[in-house]
Amino acid sequence: MSLTPSFFGNHRSSIFDPFSLDVWDPFKDFPFSSPSSSLSTRSSETSAFVNTRIDWKETPKAHVFKADVPGLKKEEVKVEVEDDRVLQISGERNVEKEEKNGTWHRVERSSGKFMRRFRLPENAKMDQIKASMENGVLTVTIPKLEVKKPDVKSIEISS
Repeated sequence: MSLTPSFFGNHRSSIFDPFSLDVWDPFKDFPFSSPSSSLSTRSSETSAFVNTRIDWKETPKAHVFKADVPGLKKEEVKVEVEDDRVLQISGERNVEKEEKNGTWHRVERSSGKFMRRFRLPENAKMDQIKASMENGVLTVTIPKLEVKKPDVKSIEISS
């Protein structure tokens, strides 16, 4: 749900925009340094891997994030939550060490750092977040607070 208009018939909108904190660097695909990074450290080390794809599904009981992180170990991925309800998923895939006994003909697998941030809604139980990793997919589950239905008291009408 976002504030942007939908052209596909979905007329739902909300003030809450979970993707408003997505990290986006408009200069990441250019061969020169980005203004947001230091001039000497940013180079071909960041590539398509920076665009780690993450799905966010809301179920009746939880918010579930699934991130594709193929080839990474759980020690190479960080899941953090800031005080102001921001979930941050980050990590790094290092460049493989060059072997002296072979010739590379093609290098397409990306390497480098990635980071994605999402503002969590008010109904997230911040103290019960769980994360697991299996077959290159990181799953972060954030239980939701139960919505308490308001007590309704019937009032008798007198004549």
